[in-house]
Amino acid sequence: MSKKRPVAVALAGALCLVTTACADATDTTDAAGGASAAAARSGYPVTLENCGTPQKFTEAPGRVVVMNGASVAEVSTLLALGLGDSIVANQQSYGMSEVEGRAKAVKGLPDGGVKLNDAYDVPREAMIGLRPDLVLSTTSYGFDEKNGFATREQLKGVGAHTYVSPQGCDQDTSKMTIADSYTLLRDMGRVFDRSDRAEQLIAASEKNIAGVAAKVKGEKRPDVMVLFSNMAMGGNDFSSVVAKGIYNDILAKAGGSNAFASASKTSFADLSKEKVAATDVDALVVIGYNDPNPAAYARKLLKEFPQWPAAKNNTYVALSDSMYLGPSNDLAVAKIAGMLHPDAF
Repeated sequence: MSKKRPVAVALAGALCLVTTACADATDTTDAAGGASAAAARSGYPVTLENCGTPQKFTEAPGRVVVMNGASVAEVSTLLALGLGDSIVANQQSYGMSEVEGRAKAVKGLPDGGVKLNDAYDVPREAMIGLRPDLVLSTTSYGFDEKNGFATREQLKGVGAHTYVSPQGCDQDTSKMTIADSYTLLRDMGRVFDRSDRAEQLIAASEKNIAGVAAKVKGEKRPDVMVLFSNMAMGGNDFSSVVAKGIYNDILAKAGGSNAFASASKTSFADLSKEKVAATDVDALVVIGYNDPNPAAYARKLLKEFPQWPAAKNNTYVALSDSMYLGPSNDLAVAKIAGMLHPDAF
């Protein structure tokens, strides 16, 4: 069931460590009063207090590198804000998307011609050679020197800003919620002077989610299994089963609950086939990470566990980027709610 091990290692490194969370943003002003009128009108300077490392921007970055991190949160956020032209190297891709045209847009971005390391990401020398002025990483893993990456201090030395996404400072995504997707949008909106666009996207998402939540309010909450298709991150048969994180917030808004929420203190549980078989699963959400057919994997699981209510009722949905940190969580909420509570729509 495993994909190549480096991908699993990268996913585990980016998503699964057990520590605390991070990242808030604060406005600053130029105390010396030296900012130009044009800069003041555009909102610069902007300072983000990111993982204890202040990042001061006096203009919009023009050479952005998006690290892999087993995510599409950062690249999707930039594209949603209309900032694709600022990206000189992108290593993120899920191969599919709930947003029409998003996967094609991601695929069309430059990759910088970089030879990636064993974690499928940009090593230090290659990163410096790209001459970035902003490097985005899902977690602080992407700036860890022992993994062969350029550190934030080294990048600062060559004139590059760095940004670790919400809940990624200590590489723990177990506390992540939809609100963190909005924080990422707001931060990038401020950095690139696209705050109006960011707020429009957030308002639309909040409205969509509130509409779905209202329709499923009071309904019985089915127990849902969420996992990545054909992905192994541990020693058991089911090591990519979601236990905590933004996934649970999405499920709750959609009128469901995580059948394995108590199976681990971290984002993912590493479960035996026996444990999975003994759990009543009412519905299945399979997340495709560069898997061309996650729906086929879902059907395989339903056949393997015919005792599940999900199998008896053929209740599943295959999703991708909308289930993770990023600008399209409202699409996941709507699709899952439609699966769990079809009569409400």
